[in-house]
Amino acid sequence: METLNQIFSLSLILASFRFATPLILAALGGIFSERSGVVNIALEGMMLFGAFAAVYGSASTGNPWIGVVYSMVAGLAFAGILALVCVTFKANQIVVGTGINIFASGITIFLLQVLFGVKGTSPMVNRLPAFRLFSVRFNPITYIAIILVPIVWFIFFKTHWGLRIRSIGEHPAAADTLGIDVNKWRFISVLISGILAGLAGAHLSIGDGSAFVREMSAGRGFIALAAMIFGKWHPFGAFGAAMLFGFAEAIAVRVDFAFIPSELISAIPYVLTLVVLAGFFGKSIPPAASGEPYYKGEK
Repeated sequence: METLNQIFSLSLILASFRFATPLILAALGGIFSERSGVVNIALEGMMLFGAFAAVYGSASTGNPWIGVVYSMVAGLAFAGILALVCVTFKANQIVVGTGINIFASGITIFLLQVLFGVKGTSPMVNRLPAFRLFSVRFNPITYIAIILVPIVWFIFFKTHWGLRIRSIGEHPAAADTLGIDVNKWRFISVLISGILAGLAGAHLSIGDGSAFVREMSAGRGFIALAAMIFGKWHPFGAFGAAMLFGFAEAIAVRVDFAFIPSELISAIPYVLTLVVLAGFFGKSIPPAASGEPYYKGEK
């Protein structure tokens, strides 16, 4: 009975927003990328490098807000690599994204040793300001993530910029005949994706925490992709899915199950990700041109 009271408590529901924040941001970034026709599985690496950059920015300047800027620039840089190689040079998007994830894992460990002289966890740095609501700590990035959901919806479904992005993701050749520069808009969309993923990383390291821990993204980039797919590439759908995953993580972290191993409880978000990706909640159809490079003049 006490366990049920914990699960349905207000504090746990509020904690779900905190845990869902990086998933919301990365999922919104994934929507920008995939709606334009570029599969971005590098969200994990962008988030991880953004988390490191945020800590470095805060440590070097003493200002966590500068760390936030560093995180977005870091995500932008990695997204620029993905866009250049995949959009401009037409490389395989899955292979390049995987390579970026591996590179991010290695380079953050290397930079930890070079810049901080440690191998696992950076020194404590100044974190973003926050306040507590029913024992749950909220930082400004959580509010930014929530506010961005309707903004991204408005961009995609109420502006001509969003219409362009959606059109090049569904039928790039038709968009090209209407004078839309397909590769330019794909490039821009991937860059936006990287900025949001980098911001998600800042939440992990200087919003929710105050240090960088190696591999601290812990698969959240892939969970965000699952949220995007579960939400059918729609901002509000992705938000709802991210909240579901956030609720699962909140249960794993904050609820005490007396007779269940903690390791099994901690696996709940990842098991839920597998269930979603396996299609148990219905088939999700991606944008028609997702993952396909575009060659001008192609029919």
